[in-house]
Amino acid sequence: MVTPGGGAAPGPTSPAGVAAAATAAPDLATLDHAVTTCRACPRLVAWREAVAADPPARYRGQTYWARPVPGFGDPRARVVVVGLAPAAHGANRTGRMFTGDRSGDFLFAGLHRAGLASQPTSTAADDGLTLHDVRVTAPVRCAPPANVPTPDERRTCGPWLARELALVAPRVAVVLGGFGWQALLTTLAEQGWTVPRPRPAFAHGAEVTLHHAAQARDLTLLGCYHVSQQNTFTGRLTPAMLDAVLHRAREVIP
Repeated sequence: MVTPGGGAAPGPTSPAGVAAAATAAPDLATLDHAVTTCRACPRLVAWREAVAADPPARYRGQTYWARPVPGFGDPRARVVVVGLAPAAHGANRTGRMFTGDRSGDFLFAGLHRAGLASQPTSTAADDGLTLHDVRVTAPVRCAPPANVPTPDERRTCGPWLARELALVAPRVAVVLGGFGWQALLTTLAEQGWTVPRPRPAFAHGAEVTLHHAAQARDLTLLGCYHVSQQNTFTGRLTPAMLDAVLHRAREVIP
């Protein structure tokens, strides 16, 4: 089952509308609500609702979120985890980032081992999970076909992430995968952060510290392979590898 729009007030329908709504949000609660109303990318709107209207048998009869997914976690987080986009039958179903799929199982188990999550599982938006000193977000807020958003869709969605980072003001960003890495660097450059040229390449374990002169603060980016099943089932990303990146994040924010 799908509830397109979920009865929410009309939201942005263009890139300019997204930029205006994001810039105008005075706090995270307002921003998160505005994200959920967005309909600025027709392809993504059509896809997120189509997959919800025809779910696999294991989810048949469930009511899908089928809207953009806001960030989730501690509003004063010193660490942000930046993914790619909601999964079609994960966050697009549950309405919470990395919730309801095996990628989330892997991620939240790691966050729990690191003392950043109250429990090692994330099955539903009302399952009682809380995050401490970490917020989970993504450059693209709607589930994209084949898990691949277009460059235009990333640019349209960019102001949501930019405003979220400005409001949270984290000290560390754990970036899952090459897409999130490049998208985050683009957003940070747009926000006035000094991003080296050529841009630092993504790699698991990559580390780069950026500076924002006007805000007089630094942000350390830590690269980590994405927690997708493609990586975790093949052993390209192991629990120990994720733990090492999260341990490094804790070292940066003693």
